[in-house]
Amino acid sequence: MKRLILVTSPPASGKTYISKQLAKALKHVVYLDKDTLIVLSHQIFKVANAEVNRSSEFFEQHIRNFEYDAILALAMEALEYDDIVLINAPFTREIRDTTFVDNLKNKLAEKNARLTVVWVITDVDVVKNRMIERNSPRDTWKLQNWDEYIKDVDFSIPMSIDNPDVIDDLLLFRNSNDQQYQASLQEILSVLEATS
Repeated sequence: MKRLILVTSPPASGKTYISKQLAKALKHVVYLDKDTLIVLSHQIFKVANAEVNRSSEFFEQHIRNFEYDAILALAMEALEYDDIVLINAPFTREIRDTTFVDNLKNKLAEKNARLTVVWVITDVDVVKNRMIERNSPRDTWKLQNWDEYIKDVDFSIPMSIDNPDVIDDLLLFRNSNDQQYQASLQEILSVLEATS
């Protein structure tokens, strides 16, 4: 059976590194990163003469959801040609929206594919330090307005998508230190390989 893996979490939790390591370890994987679409988003900001701020009302209204639509359309297309598609993207709202998740599962079922969400758990202070270390323009506003930004970030595990009878629908990847990372990587790879 084919599989769509969403590696999700708030920004700077370690999604990109984890996604790439999982993709390298698994077989027959298409790796997609929503950040690849940022070049298009920046062009939209530019054409609209709007400040590049991925936390702005403009971004919310004109860019955010379209990035998700685009990356999911690419994933659905890729599943025609390979067994696993792994998307590295926050999906922070979408995976808490049961209608969205159910619709996605139904679309995947048409392709004989299942959904696996890997939720990355990282301490908030580690997230802030990683943002500072990566020194990315997309984090400038967040770091300058940390208290305002962080109060709206939901670090809670999206338990609504967890069916206790399904071992691989929601997998938790603990990533606040190297020991947690190594243990989670082995555990999640074991589950994915056992259920493929």
